[in-house]
Amino acid sequence: MITTNPFDDDKLREECGVFGVWNADNAASFVALGLHALQHRGQEAAGISSFDQSGFHSHRAQGHVAGNFDRDEVIRALPGRTALGHVRYSTTGSSALRNVQPLFAELADGGFAVAHNGNFSNAMKLRRTLNRRGSIFQSTSDTEVIIHLVATSAHTALLDRIVDALGQVEGAYSLLMLTEQGLVACRDPLGIRPLVMGRIGDTVIFASETVALDVIGARYEREVGPGEMIVVNNEGLRSFRPFAAASPRPCIFEHVYFSRPDSVVDGTSVYESRKGIGAELAREAGIDADIVVPVPDSGVPAAIGYAQESGIPFELGIIRSHYVGRTFIQPSQEVRHLGVKLKHNANSALIKGKRIILIDDSIVRGTTSVKIVQMMRDAGAREVHMRIASPPTRHSCFYGVDTPERAKLLAAQMDVEAMAKYINADSLAFISIEGLYRALGDQRSPDRPQRCDACFTGDYPTRLTDLTEKKAEEAGLKLAAVG
Repeated sequence: MITTNPFDDDKLREECGVFGVWNADNAASFVALGLHALQHRGQEAAGISSFDQSGFHSHRAQGHVAGNFDRDEVIRALPGRTALGHVRYSTTGSSALRNVQPLFAELADGGFAVAHNGNFSNAMKLRRTLNRRGSIFQSTSDTEVIIHLVATSAHTALLDRIVDALGQVEGAYSLLMLTEQGLVACRDPLGIRPLVMGRIGDTVIFASETVALDVIGARYEREVGPGEMIVVNNEGLRSFRPFAAASPRPCIFEHVYFSRPDSVVDGTSVYESRKGIGAELAREAGIDADIVVPVPDSGVPAAIGYAQESGIPFELGIIRSHYVGRTFIQPSQEVRHLGVKLKHNANSALIKGKRIILIDDSIVRGTTSVKIVQMMRDAGAREVHMRIASPPTRHSCFYGVDTPERAKLLAAQMDVEAMAKYINADSLAFISIEGLYRALGDQRSPDRPQRCDACFTGDYPTRLTDLTEKKAEEAGLKLAAVG
């Protein structure tokens, strides 16, 4: 079977998305709309939890928001004026229903629902400690660690217990927590994962991206700051900075691929950022050709910027069908091979005899690039040059992005020349890390980069406790085997 987009198997998975509403009639219906707008951030599962003063209500399901939360009976079963929701890719933990968020637990002082975008890089160590103390986990998700840390904290007040819990985790998080005392939003001290706040009158909304605010007609107010905790309840809105100040390191890949182009990230239009990246790519790695062709849909803004800067015409040389279902029964290997063309097909009349520049946002395993280049050659392209609107992805992400292990990253195994031969392109070039920063209006500080760019540079902004311990354990096993 093929997925919604056959090429997506060679993309970095877009972490997760969170959306929360305080003080709105039928809050769950707003959350469902917000999750629709964030569907690109997680397509494996979705969930909503609500609170109506008498109790908590939850509905979680595998699959897309549409089909699970577009039925009246589902929304009616989620009453209350406050609710939060989550769309998910499985970065930590399997895709089983027990890992679908929001996760919920009855704590000593009431119900506690949590939705998390990010990843804790010391979750396994914390989990082992909690297990020894008697904690019993119901999921394999790292998010459940938060519930147990809050539940076992020695502090009395719930907010103090939440702060105590978050003080023990490493890594990246944007969290929404629904309690009987209010809705809590929090972002990690480095601001690696995004979180924004908006309003509709007296209604307060939190979301992973501004586009989700647009969809429900909310006014964007501001970002939740790195290390900031916001509590909204009947007493109003309060902001805290309970963690030690740190130099922010927001994820640079939000501008390259993760966020929707109609969102605003770090105060900048993602669409304009991607056009700027394409223009910088043309300055750094220009080549003579007849047309610039984007790999749809994520390569389109960068291709527009490349074409405008280079003066080479922008053309839709690959046509994408938007009407392919989630699965397709394919009875033979031959038909499975043809399945790719259900979603993308070369515009042969345009491509034949042309020298083309293909623009894509990234190369991960390289399987997508191989297929696209071959598609162009089959359509009669005279030359195929590939340009990538990000630096080579040479390192895994441990902050909530489902990155293949490093051994499966093409750029970690080959230099650019070898990669060009592997994908059968006449030439291949990536934007430099310095060029990427320039396109975003920055000059990269090598000592303390302004953004998290670890997937390109290996410069991780936090400790990677679980990875370090795993490597030490593997090294010990190897020594034992030799001995």
